[in-house]
Amino acid sequence: MITAAKGLGVEPATLKTVIDVEARSSGFDDEGRPTILFERHKMWKYLGEANYFTKRDQLSALFPDICHQSPGDYNARSQYEKLAIAESLHWEAAHLSASWGLGQVMGFNYESLGYPSLKAFIDAMYESEAKQLDAMCRYIKVNYLVDELQRHDWAGFAKGYNGSNYAINKYDQKLAAAYAKAKKEGW
Repeated sequence: MITAAKGLGVEPATLKTVIDVEARSSGFDDEGRPTILFERHKMWKYLGEANYFTKRDQLSALFPDICHQSPGDYNARSQYEKLAIAESLHWEAAHLSASWGLGQVMGFNYESLGYPSLKAFIDAMYESEAKQLDAMCRYIKVNYLVDELQRHDWAGFAKGYNGSNYAINKYDQKLAAAYAKAKKEGW
């Protein structure tokens, strides 16, 4: 983490802050799989882009926690159960619709982060937390969020990292609290 922080030009406490808020504990679950969060509204979007409109509407009617126009319903079933159901319909749309690992980087970012394919991105997420951290740092760089981290502009970072609805979940406040905790712990 220290090397990655230096690579971004931020203090280690700042990078630890993002990891603590995003991953909450580890980049892997108890079964050794990358920690994921499945975003049903992204599944809706990517099925539409793949011209799976009828299947999308059917999936939404049967499994609204897996495919829906609006975000939410994160706790209805396990994230990997959602991914498995979504995969059975459309592998690519399913994996584009999940956030992965320590930084919870969305699969749909793979190309802008320099991965040659979605599969290469997913494979990296399975390989190690170091690879997950690398993906997170790539995301921060390509989305021009380093300045926000350097200034501890938590609202600016939150908006760039999680989107304009960040305030609903008090993401900026969670970052500020996690940073204060990291500094108190000597990071």
